[in-house]
Amino acid sequence: MNDREKTYWHRFAAEARHLGSPLYESLSLAIEDDAELKGLAARAQAGQPHANLLLGAVHFLLLRGVEHPLKNFYATLGGTGSGNVFPVFRDFVVTHWEQVAALIETRVTNTNEVARSCVLRAGFAALAERETLPLRLIEIGPSAGLNMIWDRYGMRYRRDGAVVTAIAPDAPLVLECELRGENMPPLSPPPAIAGRIGLERDPVNLSDPDDRDWLRALVWPDQPHRLDRLDRAIAIYLGAPPEILRGDALALLPEVLARMPPQDAICVYHTIAVYQFSAAMKAALAAILAGAGRPLWHLSFEFDGADYALTLTRHQGREVQAERLAKAQAHGGWMAWRG
Repeated sequence: MNDREKTYWHRFAAEARHLGSPLYESLSLAIEDDAELKGLAARAQAGQPHANLLLGAVHFLLLRGVEHPLKNFYATLGGTGSGNVFPVFRDFVVTHWEQVAALIETRVTNTNEVARSCVLRAGFAALAERETLPLRLIEIGPSAGLNMIWDRYGMRYRRDGAVVTAIAPDAPLVLECELRGENMPPLSPPPAIAGRIGLERDPVNLSDPDDRDWLRALVWPDQPHRLDRLDRAIAIYLGAPPEILRGDALALLPEVLARMPPQDAICVYHTIAVYQFSAAMKAALAAILAGAGRPLWHLSFEFDGADYALTLTRHQGREVQAERLAKAQAHGGWMAWRG
């Protein structure tokens, strides 16, 4: 067995365990020792995560109505089964090999975890303490764009289970975030939003049933609450979709920055997207921000090697001031301000 492949699947299993998916933890550990299934997953496009595509392809077909005993293990399909799921999973893949392969080869993992908006809202509230001008928001890698409309969701922030702050509690979707540590994030009103735009190589068209179902399939099937949350967010989004430009973000960003009105402040932001950038691409992004010819803000929620960290950076030419605001769960389930 290729040690690198084994390490990859083991790492994905650990991530699934950390994020509360025993189903995907179990399947990943079994796939780790299955050369045939690993080979199938490896048919993904360059740079695409094999696990998400193989597991997502299976979930997609089940959500589309393919009948198989495997659905009894998937809570998103009403399943309550327990026991050894891998033989059933493997039988499904072998039975529907060509359909699974076609999805792996043609799809990309544009996930859109809407609960990250709880983390973003705190970040933008912190920005409001430092900036009085209306904001022009530019999101890098927004996928379907659900976190572009972070201010349209209700939110409940809890500490030790008790609600400490509720924002728009009667909204069609109310997100939940547990606060950890002693510090309270600033949750006062965020800055006025003058405009918003997304830059995405492979945008998800939520008006297209195939794209919409693929996004739903990337939700882990033993976390049905996330699927319900996603469906509610999609309904809100379709009421007034923001603008998303298709293309390479680094190629599009200079032009988009150049056309921003001078009377507004700019914030470039992203949530767990730039981790896919090479070192050269990250350097190019920093150079674009430094060379924008005007001050701007950069809000980043990314893995920093130890934590998923929320960082606010002020760019004014070559002068850069970065401030780590918080650490949080990757899916936005909890946040530790100044943690």
